[in-house]
Amino acid sequence: MIQIDDAGSGSLIGGTCIGIHYDKTKIVDFDFIPVELFNQENFKNKTYQKHVIKIVLNFFLKYSIPADEPIEVCQGYIFDALRDYFTQNKFIWKNTKIQGLLQNKVEKAFSDYTISLGLPKNYVLFTKYPFHFHKLLRWVYADYDVRKHLCKTGWKSWMKYGNLPVETDYGFMDTPGYYCLKCGKKINFKSPVKILKFFSNRQNILYLHKDCLSKTFPTS
Repeated sequence: MIQIDDAGSGSLIGGTCIGIHYDKTKIVDFDFIPVELFNQENFKNKTYQKHVIKIVLNFFLKYSIPADEPIEVCQGYIFDALRDYFTQNKFIWKNTKIQGLLQNKVEKAFSDYTISLGLPKNYVLFTKYPFHFHKLLRWVYADYDVRKHLCKTGWKSWMKYGNLPVETDYGFMDTPGYYCLKCGKKINFKSPVKILKFFSNRQNILYLHKDCLSKTFPTS
């Protein structure tokens, strides 16, 4: 049995992880659809779905997986073109909800990948919905010119919220326990801060170190 699953197709940040599990040889492997394939033109043309076929066929070639093995495919839209390919080429496959080993491995791989892009670990590891759109949007706006290139810009939600007017102000941190959304380091109580305000689905207020120069979060 072969299982194929994804992680990250619902995340604004980064591409998407595609994973495979071949139970006969205990193989678990994964690869990534680049975030560039989710820009406006590529998203409209569903280029990312065609890239899934390339990734999966590379898995089959790499591990000499026979084409007559039964395959379970995750039900997500990311696999629409792959399902068509399997049908046209007479693979034995079915849709299913992937759980267990592969699901855990692929989700872990995607989490590690987003952390390597700079996403703070506490977003990914310690929150119930780490890839919630508006939560990620706050992180993007904290260093917009750098982080907008990490986004799936072909999404309708990005077209709606991805170029909002931002009000900039300055003040002092009057509440302890905040961390700068630009560098990830703690903001000292009563220290000077840069304040960014924008409205998406609600009012957002971001606090940064006043003269923060860091462009990414620490990844360790």
